[in-house]
Amino acid sequence: MGGLLAVVAGLVAGCDGGSVAGRDVPYWVDGVSAEEVGQRLRVPVPAAARELKAGYQKGYQEDQLLLAFVLPTADVDGFLERLKPEQPVKAGPKSFAGPQPVAPFAHLGLPEPDSVAGVRTGQVCAPCAGEVDFMHVAVVRVDDASSRVYLQAVD
Repeated sequence: MGGLLAVVAGLVAGCDGGSVAGRDVPYWVDGVSAEEVGQRLRVPVPAAARELKAGYQKGYQEDQLLLAFVLPTADVDGFLERLKPEQPVKAGPKSFAGPQPVAPFAHLGLPEPDSVAGVRTGQVCAPCAGEVDFMHVAVVRVDDASSRVYLQAVD
């Protein structure tokens, strides 16, 4: 009976966070490149992309992948079409925040897309075949000629 209680206690502790390979979760994996995250998302990073930023957060049950870059505004709609949005990417915020962390793009040193006026958002998942459960995209204007694309996915 004591062994059973220990197992149940361990499972309950795991529901509140826990650890993976001796680390508390969730935690951010160091040194992840935009190309690596793009491959995992099955979203090629456009050749014209600049200011690439990526993050990979290891979670207890689900992992979070972040990818952000700046494109010429004229190239954004073509990029979005390749993602085959489930509905049009349209003006208006859609919460990117999940249970952990509340502001994931802050980890990359970026403003949260929902905090930027004029944000366009949508859900995309055509590239999600495989490990990715869902993916959101947001686009915000950086200046007259360029826009930042944010991708957030959970696998």
